[in-house]
Amino acid sequence: MTERIVVVAAALYDGDRLLAARRSAPPELAGRWELPGGKVEQGETPEQALSRELREELGVAAEAVERVPGEWPLKPPYVLQAWRSRLLPGSPDPKPLQDHDALRWLPPDQIWDVDWLDQDVEAVREAVSRGAGL
Repeated sequence: MTERIVVVAAALYDGDRLLAARRSAPPELAGRWELPGGKVEQGETPEQALSRELREELGVAAEAVERVPGEWPLKPPYVLQAWRSRLLPGSPDPKPLQDHDALRWLPPDQIWDVDWLDQDVEAVREAVSRGAGL
C-alpha cells in the first residue's frame, strides 16, 4: 500500500482578506488560483512545512493558526490539508517568487471572483465558513 503524501495549503489572512495565488506551472494548472503551500517533507510537521513553503513561494514569515476541518484528495497518493494562517509581525509583503505569477488579497465579497483550482474549492469553502479573518 502506498503511503499518502500530505500537501498543506495556507488560508493566509490579512485582516479579513484571503490571499489567492495564481499558478504559473504546470501548464494544466497555469492561470488558475490556489491557496499557496506544498508537500510536507519527511521529518516536518504540517505547520513547519506550511511556514517553509510560504517562505519559499512568497518570501513571507507566516504561521499556521488552526487546521481547517477536512482533508481533500488530490492525485494519488496526495491529500490536501488547509490551515488558517497569518503573517508574522515584520514579515515582508507576499510576492509571487515560485510557481505563481500573481497574488490577490480577496475581501469576503470577492472570494469567488477567481477561478480556484478544483481541489482548492472545498478547502476555501471550509476555511471561509469559519469566518473572515483571524
